[in-house]
Amino acid sequence: MRKEEIINDVMILGAGASGMMCAAQLNELSDLKVLVVEGNEKAAKKLKISGGGKCNITNVSVTPHNYLGDEELIESIFSQFSKDDLLLWLEKRGLTPVIRKEQYYFCPKSSDEIISILARASRKSRYVFNQKIHSLVKSDCFELVTDQGRFKAKNVVIATGAKSFAALGASEIGLELARHFGHAVKPFVPALAGLTLQAGEFWMKELSGISFPAEVSVDDKILREDMLLTHRGLSGPVILSASLYWSRGEISINFLPGSTLRELMHNNRKLLSTALPLPKRFTQALLDAAAIKEKPCNSYKEDELKTLEHLFHYYTFAPAGTYGFSKAEVCKGGIRTDNINSWTLESNLVEGLYFAGEVLDVTGELGGYNFQWAFSSAVAVAKNITGI
Repeated sequence: MRKEEIINDVMILGAGASGMMCAAQLNELSDLKVLVVEGNEKAAKKLKISGGGKCNITNVSVTPHNYLGDEELIESIFSQFSKDDLLLWLEKRGLTPVIRKEQYYFCPKSSDEIISILARASRKSRYVFNQKIHSLVKSDCFELVTDQGRFKAKNVVIATGAKSFAALGASEIGLELARHFGHAVKPFVPALAGLTLQAGEFWMKELSGISFPAEVSVDDKILREDMLLTHRGLSGPVILSASLYWSRGEISINFLPGSTLRELMHNNRKLLSTALPLPKRFTQALLDAAAIKEKPCNSYKEDELKTLEHLFHYYTFAPAGTYGFSKAEVCKGGIRTDNINSWTLESNLVEGLYFAGEVLDVTGELGGYNFQWAFSSAVAVAKNITGI
């Protein structure tokens, strides 16, 4: 039998977080013949650079509410492989992540630690690299055609990721393959990206480099973390997460989360920019933009106090857009989950076709949520394929 005629039990498209974890689980749970097909020259390129090279693996609190997508499906997947399950799996293999800012789990030294674990756990799988996918069809079994050859398998897992990080080989191939088999898709849109500003907020660009905690409200979501002002607009963790839920229209920012402006100003003789727990340059620029004269706190009248309250606690404006795909951490959109089994992530249209990771229309906030989804969805797929 020629090499290309070997029929694998499982063929995984993509050697990122979800693809490698799926291969690892299949290897640990079974003796199935697994082939992993990757477009890059090596595996886990996005894992390698994430989190400043230390990979934000997961979060202290992971719930479906931290995601944009079908919450029942997300809950179903996490019930099979939770954050605690992931941490235990890693610990058993020699990696105990460290917590930063009391909520983010990172590799202690570098992302190479988790990549090495995934590589070792999936070493029984065969990896083939530099494969540009041309087509995927199914007759008696699945047949994949790449620029390097043909590969066959009884089951296929599409774990090709999304469109962000094009420099790392990201593409829309997963959506193209899903559409071929009759699945509906949502176009990829940049997510976890900075927000650009319209003319009315250009004053913020002059404050590039200033950062402080803020609370952002977008639709029915309220997010709190650090905000960073840049020469392009707004960034920082709270803005990146807000971009997941924003598509158009207004957002509202509370520049004094956890504080009350009136309490901070009460019987205070200091100038407002000195009294508030904000960078002085920011407060002065905000007042200038609103055409409000700065005075000692105790000299503002009631109507002025109401205006200041709205300004500092409910600053509302419409962003112009996002920083785009080149700066997006992930993408929202992907393969719609309507025709996908919410427990197994198998296609309801094509037997033996599965999906895992960012290629699905499930996207998490900033803070390890998307890697958690990648790992959990991969485990759910592997468990179903092995019958466990």
